[in-house]
Amino acid sequence: MSARLTLSPQGHLRLDLDGPDSDAAYALDAPLDASLQGPLDKAFSAGAGHGLLHLGATGVGQVLPGAFAWWRDFAARYVTGLCAVADETAVADIMVAVPERAALQAWLLDLPPMRGAEYADADVLAHLWAQTEAALRAELAASQTTLAEFLHSCNAAWHQVGRVHFNLAENRKDPDSPFAFLATYTSRLSAHGKAQHMPLSRALTEFSDGKQQAQLLNLLVPVQRAAERCAWLMEMVAEGEIYHPLRWTQAHAYAFLQDVPKLEAAGIVVRTPSNWAAGRPARPKVSASIGSQQPSVLGMDALLDFNMGVTLGDDPLTEAEIQALLQGGDGLQLLRGNWVEVDAQKLKRMLQRFTDIQNISTRQGLSFAEAMRLTARASLDAGDGTVDDAADWSAVSAGPWLAQTLQGLRQPEGLAHIDPRPELQATLRPYQEAGVRWLYLLTRLGLGACLADDMGLGKTMQILSLLLVLQRENSRESKQESKLEDKRKTKGATPATPATPAPTLLVAPASLLANWHAESQRFAPSLKVLIAHPSAMPAEQLRALDATAFAQVDLVITSYSTLLRLPALLQMRWQLVVADEAQALKNPGAKQTQAIKKLNAASRIALTGTPVENRLSDLWSIFDFTHPGLLGSAKVFGSFAKRLDSQKHYGPLRALVSPYILRRLKTDKRVISDLPDKTQTNAWCHLRPAQAALYQAAVKELAKALETSDGMARRGLVLSYLMRFKQICNHPSQWQGNGAWDEENSGKFARLRELAEVIAAKQEKMLVFTQFRETTAPLAAFLGSIFGREGLVLHGGTPVAQRRELVKRFQKDDATPFFILSLKAGGSGLNLTAASHVVHFDRWWNPAVENQATDRAYRIGQKRNVLVHKFVCRGTIEERINQMIESKQALVNDVLQNDTEVQLTELSDKELLNLVQLDIHTAIEG
Repeated sequence: MSARLTLSPQGHLRLDLDGPDSDAAYALDAPLDASLQGPLDKAFSAGAGHGLLHLGATGVGQVLPGAFAWWRDFAARYVTGLCAVADETAVADIMVAVPERAALQAWLLDLPPMRGAEYADADVLAHLWAQTEAALRAELAASQTTLAEFLHSCNAAWHQVGRVHFNLAENRKDPDSPFAFLATYTSRLSAHGKAQHMPLSRALTEFSDGKQQAQLLNLLVPVQRAAERCAWLMEMVAEGEIYHPLRWTQAHAYAFLQDVPKLEAAGIVVRTPSNWAAGRPARPKVSASIGSQQPSVLGMDALLDFNMGVTLGDDPLTEAEIQALLQGGDGLQLLRGNWVEVDAQKLKRMLQRFTDIQNISTRQGLSFAEAMRLTARASLDAGDGTVDDAADWSAVSAGPWLAQTLQGLRQPEGLAHIDPRPELQATLRPYQEAGVRWLYLLTRLGLGACLADDMGLGKTMQILSLLLVLQRENSRESKQESKLEDKRKTKGATPATPATPAPTLLVAPASLLANWHAESQRFAPSLKVLIAHPSAMPAEQLRALDATAFAQVDLVITSYSTLLRLPALLQMRWQLVVADEAQALKNPGAKQTQAIKKLNAASRIALTGTPVENRLSDLWSIFDFTHPGLLGSAKVFGSFAKRLDSQKHYGPLRALVSPYILRRLKTDKRVISDLPDKTQTNAWCHLRPAQAALYQAAVKELAKALETSDGMARRGLVLSYLMRFKQICNHPSQWQGNGAWDEENSGKFARLRELAEVIAAKQEKMLVFTQFRETTAPLAAFLGSIFGREGLVLHGGTPVAQRRELVKRFQKDDATPFFILSLKAGGSGLNLTAASHVVHFDRWWNPAVENQATDRAYRIGQKRNVLVHKFVCRGTIEERINQMIESKQALVNDVLQNDTEVQLTELSDKELLNLVQLDIHTAIEG
């Protein structure tokens, strides 16, 4: 049994106890200790607030996997705040202020990879903070104990003991002892709510009464605890100096500053001079500026300028000042009238490192990948020290050109407007316009991109818009070259070979090729499109494709499998290579992944609706395609990721990749307010060989049977065969009745897996409608294996009372991911707004019936965009009926409006056979 924390799209944090975890192969953490699973499960069963309170209050000092440790530390911040709450405070009045939004956002940078990480934001953290407080009040009321007793029962470290303060101040009038130390304590709050500080010596008299002896001991516990960790403090306590003001030298003050973390961990509040930022004196830093000017060559091969120096704040230090600091050794030194903290060894190491980089930059330039790693503080060098070392003693900033570029990538809304119209036969939504601008900037920079918008937000539309913009620019450049060529001819110069704009290659799963082709024809008809796939052309013609043929079009569309069988694609120089459903690249050892990474292109774009931050191996493989070398080799990146995990500090990795990932969520109010309520799309499926053979045989049998039948017998015959065609398109086992239902023999099952894996990764819910009761159980078993959880099934045999319970469970239980419904039983009268995806596994061939079923999710109370996926097998009767419905021809009104199949029986033999015939060329996936 494995345990993991999951954050749902609604911001609910829950503990999942599953069987073998499908994500285990990608996990960086050790598994959660089995002894901790039971108490955690019990706590989270009571609610997220109770689970977090348990983690934060009892988990101190425990070794936990990354995600558990991060949420433990988040909750521990709340529990730490409780230590400042007076013990006599009424339960209803206990309150720990929610941290500032900026602090919450800063904490999120180090959130480890976990399921649902993309849903974590400052609002979610604030809500969980409030839930933790509500849980504290509930548990405190139930325990009938004081706050101090409750915290002590959770962990002795939280025992409420008062607040002791160690105060360090400058004493500039005494050059021999330039610092002063005083220990104080907070005795009470003033009438204005301000803490009143008293010398610690006063506590000896204030609590001298024997009745208050325990309070004095509690007050001094943090001092004793800290003294056990700090030798200088132990000596002060032993000699009684802790109760008196003290004159301190630089050495005393430096020893104090070195032990601040130990003092604070013991429960002591440390106060330092107010002119020291973040409670410490300034540190000289080795500073560098990268990318002040635009490089002569763009792309991953770009070489950026690198300029370094040593600074104190924003002021550069002279060579003499640098040498004086290094020779002065470790500790506190006076520089320009202010105290500075110096660690000579660390400063020397950073100075040497930056000098080496400067020398390399002077000789050959600084590579773009290394520049990005430096600005993100994401060194892949295992011997480069910890992240904290680099942050404390060095500062890397982007120069004017690079800073402006990164600003545009991180906030594409502010980029210059780009309009793909009038060639685009659609109106882009604001977030889509921003996406096109972002893609255009990266493409012009020669860099890759990962467009990771949620399913249904229009990644296809954004890519087509980008291609139209590039097509227009290519046309403009070609005209300019023609004018220059005319001038050369006039002057008698040797004619130049005109440059032909390189086309774009789009690689997608075979089941999506038809979608791309249909979308391009509908929204971007000016694009010349070539589908290089067996479903679109004979094998001989496909093998004959070469650079000349590719150069005649703007967009070449092919499948991952065809890429392996068509060497001409690998030999071509492309303007862009776009990988759709780029999660297909998650396995770096797969042949299709290796093949697509060999493609020669100016820029590469990955499209995926699946989060790329939850599995670091997926992230590396996708970026190895879009930005080769940026994350190093798989081995180097693995070591880097483990170092980040050991330090619980993922900020550098996020800073490194975030400019090249654009992810918008349907749950984002800035996006969802601009979405249509319902988006319907055809999910094209290919027949598998077993299906095609059965279908073809059925067509022949029908043709022969029609020769000897008429009247009512003919009508019954036609109806039976129409049903057979539907069953074969679903799965051969449905027609044969053998109970096998294996995935490899059904194109629809394969397409359902592709769709369900994305929905499962997003923790969204889906409804699946089928008109066949016998299909519901196999579908439920199949989807259960994908989601790792059981779903629900409703059909005509489900008792009415049980239906109400099933609906209630689906609506309320986050852990119930899907609902299989027979169309007649579940197509009306149910409210299932928890689902944001509706799948019509087999078509009813009546739009009104299908729409009514869709409206189980798309109805009042639905807060998310509903995506409707209509499964259609290519080259079969399903595709032809679908064409009739979409074109709204007379046959739809006459035949399909009401009793579809009954009216189909009235077609002539020729019309009927044309309708059901198998187009083997498009039906079988290449």
